[in-house]
Amino acid sequence: MTRLRLVLLNAALDGTRDSTTRNFRRELDADLVEYVVSDGQLPPAVGVEDVDGVVVTGSRASAYWDDQWIADAAAWLHDAHAAGLPVLGVCFGHQLLARALGGDVAAMDDFELGYRTVTQTADGPLLAGLEDRFTVFTSHGDTVATLPPGAEVFAENDYGIHAFRLGHAFGVQFHPEYDQEMARAVARGKAFLGDERIERVLDDITDQNYARACEAKRLFENFTDYVRTVRADGTSATVDGRV
Repeated sequence: MTRLRLVLLNAALDGTRDSTTRNFRRELDADLVEYVVSDGQLPPAVGVEDVDGVVVTGSRASAYWDDQWIADAAAWLHDAHAAGLPVLGVCFGHQLLARALGGDVAAMDDFELGYRTVTQTADGPLLAGLEDRFTVFTSHGDTVATLPPGAEVFAENDYGIHAFRLGHAFGVQFHPEYDQEMARAVARGKAFLGDERIERVLDDITDQNYARACEAKRLFENFTDYVRTVRADGTSATVDGRV
């Protein structure tokens, strides 16, 4: 079987780009063509090169900022989705995907950080094989406030929407790609939450909780399986727009 070729839109800001690359390359069984969109890099316009799908990473940026790179990346995602490419957005990528498809992203009154429980609210391919309630690592102060027209929520918790789907596009708010080292580094970077809260989060990054959260990594395999199915069915387009 021909190996999948995925576009990786790395939206991480300075200081976390390399670790973001490492995390996604470790988890995705595919050849990744990477573009650092937060540095102004973009894939060719839809219509230039053959790929099977798209993955969008997390970022310390907010999807509603006026930065040109965010608007450009959202526009590219809109075109990729319209062309039929499967897309997976993670955290900021989830929010940017929602913006690109007509939804709204807003700041939260609180900040969700650490291992949390998320509940599946609808069946779907991305979380197949996971329990109805599962553990994930979270780190976000923004949320998808309004879904894109026609989108469906398939996971959530008390902090809001944790996963949505629109056609071949999937967004997840949590971070299935994190290892314990990354989780600790991210937690230590949230000093604005106060030392006491950060220490509680760090104390919670145990082997046991990490093992539980690793179950959610299955969504990467589910996504690549989904991409292969779409490719085999001929219902997705390559980046040149040919069905």
